[in-house]
Amino acid sequence: MNHDPPASSTAARRYFENAATSFPKPPGVAEAVGHYLTDIGVSAGRGAYHEAVESGRMLDECRQLLRRVFHADARDHVIFALNGTDALNLAVKSLCKPSAHVVTTAMDHNSVLRPLHALHDRLGVEITIIAADSRTTRIDPADVAAAIRPNTTLVAINHASNVTGALQPAADIADICKKRGVPMLLDAAQSAGHVPIDFSSLPIDLLATPGHKGLLGPLGTGVLLIRAGFEARMQTVREGGTGSASEFPVQPDFLPDRFEAGSHNAVGLAGLAASLRWIVQHGVDALRRHEVQLCERMMSRLIAIPGLTWYGPRDVERRVGVFSVRIDGLEPSELSAILESRFNILSRSGLHCAPLAHRTIGTHARGGTTRLSFGPLLKEDDIDYAADALFEIAGALAAVS
Repeated sequence: MNHDPPASSTAARRYFENAATSFPKPPGVAEAVGHYLTDIGVSAGRGAYHEAVESGRMLDECRQLLRRVFHADARDHVIFALNGTDALNLAVKSLCKPSAHVVTTAMDHNSVLRPLHALHDRLGVEITIIAADSRTTRIDPADVAAAIRPNTTLVAINHASNVTGALQPAADIADICKKRGVPMLLDAAQSAGHVPIDFSSLPIDLLATPGHKGLLGPLGTGVLLIRAGFEARMQTVREGGTGSASEFPVQPDFLPDRFEAGSHNAVGLAGLAASLRWIVQHGVDALRRHEVQLCERMMSRLIAIPGLTWYGPRDVERRVGVFSVRIDGLEPSELSAILESRFNILSRSGLHCAPLAHRTIGTHARGGTTRLSFGPLLKEDDIDYAADALFEIAGALAAVS
């Protein structure tokens, strides 16, 4: 098989970096952003004129669409954030006080690990990090149960790994937390929009996700779902203007205003509302079936490539479309460069902001891995093209060796 170098740097680009941000966006997203900028353009809650009211209506619609996607109750709270990291910071820092104890995992992202270490340095917050199985990279719920202490304030779990694609047993861990009376935060950055999540039945208190990954909206959007009533246990982490209760010098005590200081990224949320409409129309169940098919295809192809190692669960039901690979004799950055220059395949190499996950799979000291991650607009021929490219690269190296 022979893949000639592309005629131009933009010809037939194949995007395999959806774990960082989704691309391309579904139909309607760019149009919604353009409509907001052209026809609305103002901040919600800052006036009673038509455009300000329309901006508020759009935000309300976006919240309702999020409730539909996550099967949240009408009483549950939808808080907009700047991105997934911002939503996680709000969740973690709103709960942790001096000498608190938090349980998290070796598969968690720096968006959880760094806020926790900052709290450790500033407030003396204690952190227990649960190890994952080095082969499957999944967490044993019994280890979480054993780590919970009387002063445990929070259990923060990464739902799907951005390194290996491993889906954690979130429901089992949530049941443990509920029985022990410990709040649970689910980081759904790699699972929201990829796998069905029923917030109404899953016994978690908080769910954080970016809007621009599996939810397919623009960058600069994030969401924190808060179980109705749980907000009473949270403190604000930023304060400011809300357009409401302006006569008082303190933050309003009602939601969402209590946690949404300042003007919203309304133009981004207009795009998010459009992508959520697309997701509701197609259904997360159908999107999951499509991703499972792509995963099965990729797994069957990777197994046949000599000199290539890939990481994470071999059971397709226990993973999402995130594949980290290494080819013998190539640094991850070199592999990414070849994939782009020769095959127009866009990937990401390195430690992927998850250093402990790479320690778990033994790649931390070796420059990490090259990651290929899926979105709903990829097709099986894209998977075959990527697998053919990896096969060709590995074969050429083996021949030289």
